[in-house]
Amino acid sequence: MTVHGVSVNDRTQCAHYRSDRDIVAIRFKCCNTFYACIHCHEEIAGHEPARWERDEREIPAILCGSCSSTLSIAEYLACKNTCPRCSAQFNPGCAKHHHLYFEF
Repeated sequence: MTVHGVSVNDRTQCAHYRSDRDIVAIRFKCCNTFYACIHCHEEIAGHEPARWERDEREIPAILCGSCSSTLSIAEYLACKNTCPRCSAQFNPGCAKHHHLYFEF
């Protein structure tokens, strides 16, 4: 799975977010492309991001950078910052940005 962004490594960490828990990439609705973060999308995509709507929560749009599993939006939002497939820990601070990716 290709994850786009600025200086993205194999765990989906980028120049903007590089902690051990910053291992989530998001498929953007507007371009159906995975980016490491919203800032990477802003710098590279060349268009405005579109948020996933509430009725699209079953769409697989989240990539775990630890095990490369793709999670539905609903799975990700309910996972309590732990990958349900491999138990890798996600950054709880990402919740501050959910409104940029998902309609609530």
